[in-house]
Amino acid sequence: MNSPPDKPLPPNPSQPVAQNASPALNQGELNNGQSEELVLSSAELVDLMRQILSRGMPFRFRARGASMAPFIQDGDTISVVTLKGSEPGLGGVIAFLHPQTGRLVVHRVVGKHGRACLIQGDNAYGNPELVTLEYLQGKVTQVERNGRQIWLGLGPERYLIALASRTGLLLPLVRGSGFMLRRFFRKSV
Repeated sequence: MNSPPDKPLPPNPSQPVAQNASPALNQGELNNGQSEELVLSSAELVDLMRQILSRGMPFRFRARGASMAPFIQDGDTISVVTLKGSEPGLGGVIAFLHPQTGRLVVHRVVGKHGRACLIQGDNAYGNPELVTLEYLQGKVTQVERNGRQIWLGLGPERYLIALASRTGLLLPLVRGSGFMLRRFFRKSV
C-alpha cells in the first residue's frame, strides 16, 4: 500500500512507529504483531500526533535530524505525552510546532520568559527561540535507541544541560568530554 490509511493507527510497541518523511505505509507483517513504520509528511505527523495525544495516549515517532544530538540522535524513537494544561519545566524536552515553518520540532526548554519558553536544540549554536505556549504540543518522556531506553538528558541532569546550552557551553563540553573519553579508552585497551 503506497498511501496512508484512512484512519490513523494508535502507536504502541506492536504497532507502527510514525516517522517524519514522505507519505507511504510499509505494510507487511503489521497484522502479525511485527513493528512497522508509518511514514508521514510533517503535516500528517502533526495531525496524527494531535489525535493520539487528545486520547490521552503517548505518541511515538522516529526522530530525524541532529539538532538534539547527542541526547536524541537521528533515528531514535521518542515518546511524547500531552502537557495536560501545564507549562513545561526548565530542561524539559518538548515537541512544538515551529512558529514560522509549522514543522514539528523537538528541542529543550532552556529558559522562560513570561508565558513563553526559550527553546534550543542541544546541538545548536546561537540564541534560543521564544515559543509561546500555543505552539507546544507535548513533552518527551522516553527515548529509545536500538531497542534500549536512553535516560541521559531526561533526568535531573536536564537542568545542567539547559544551563550549559543557554550559555553556549554545552557543545564544547560534550565535544571535549568525547575527546577525553576516546583518549582514555585508547590508552586503557
